[in-house]
Amino acid sequence: MPLFSSSKPLTQGFAARLAILSFLISALVGGLAGYGAVIFFGKVGEPISSFLSPSPQTIISEDEAIIDIVEKTSPAVVSIAISREVPVYERYLERSSPFGDLFPFKVEIPRLRERGTERRVVGGGTGFFVSADGYVVTNRHVVEDEQAFYTVITADGKELEAKVLDRDPVNDLAVLDVEGDDFPTIAFGESDELRIGQRVIAIGYALGRFKNTVSVGVVSGLGRDIQASGGPGGMVEALEDLIQTDAAINPGNSGGPLIDLHGRVIGVNVAVAQGSQNIGFAIPVNAVKPVIESVRRYGRIIRPQLGVRYQLITPELAQQENLPVTYGAWLKESAEGGEAVIKGSPAESAGLKPGDIILEIDGTRIDQDHTLASLIIQHQVGDTLRLKVRRDGQELELPAVLAEWKR
Repeated sequence: MPLFSSSKPLTQGFAARLAILSFLISALVGGLAGYGAVIFFGKVGEPISSFLSPSPQTIISEDEAIIDIVEKTSPAVVSIAISREVPVYERYLERSSPFGDLFPFKVEIPRLRERGTERRVVGGGTGFFVSADGYVVTNRHVVEDEQAFYTVITADGKELEAKVLDRDPVNDLAVLDVEGDDFPTIAFGESDELRIGQRVIAIGYALGRFKNTVSVGVVSGLGRDIQASGGPGGMVEALEDLIQTDAAINPGNSGGPLIDLHGRVIGVNVAVAQGSQNIGFAIPVNAVKPVIESVRRYGRIIRPQLGVRYQLITPELAQQENLPVTYGAWLKESAEGGEAVIKGSPAESAGLKPGDIILEIDGTRIDQDHTLASLIIQHQVGDTLRLKVRRDGQELELPAVLAEWKR
């Protein structure tokens, strides 16, 4: 059954009956007009629309603002085609006797044989230019396959070979480079200034088929923590401090920008809740800025590391686990058995132990608005942190010198 079907022609008999029905409806509506005027008119001459709907000018103004932003930012958004060398097979007929030498006749048996390899597109994602000289930001899981080839397709259809400069060891981010200059870019906003309910726009390579698809939504939540899976290995990783939005995000537009109504990037689209509608997530742009700066300065992404595994304490968790405080980072083994304090890490050198609760870093309380990871990411390798730690009912002050993340 086709999704769309053409309309049937209007017959004479049906047209006559429709005319009579239309007349009766008109008479009924006309008879009720005076009664309706009493209900919907507060003052003589005041239009009904003022009670029932926003002014058309307001709607048009918002539409025009979104259209203007999309027209200005869309040229900086690119599709990323993922290609691999895959084997090519051909069919042939092999003449052989199914009974060996017992019978002289032979039959043709269809077979397959490899005929070399060819490069084929096997997936896609989204990115966007962050510098006029060709730096492109995307998700790490989009370009995670080190054996693949990546092609950036610009909004006007140009195909450019892309080189992966680095993949972020901490966050689901990566930076690509394409040769050229004068590429269009999008200005960065401030994700710390976001408010729940404000309008946002997502642009991307929807489903790996429809490039520069636009969807509009709102900021549904802030500071979300999720367990995400994706990429060739299907690895599960924890993503923290995300923006939640109901703007449409799917595997194809991962890595694309989330844009505010000032035309500024406020996030990088990263994940969607499987089996749910209108629940997508983006990495705040303030977590992206240090990545770009690091690549620009050092040619790679340098991340500071404390070297702990922890669970963020909430009032609910504190009650459930009978913890002495309702905030902080509780150092404990991961579900997979990863050690709470990594051997040889700055945390071990500082004297941290499994079961410790890190309450503050440099005077900032660790809570849902200020996670341990988000506070560490604001520092550089070599910085010394002042940790306030709770252990066995006592509070300690411990210094810790951040080291570079080991891959």
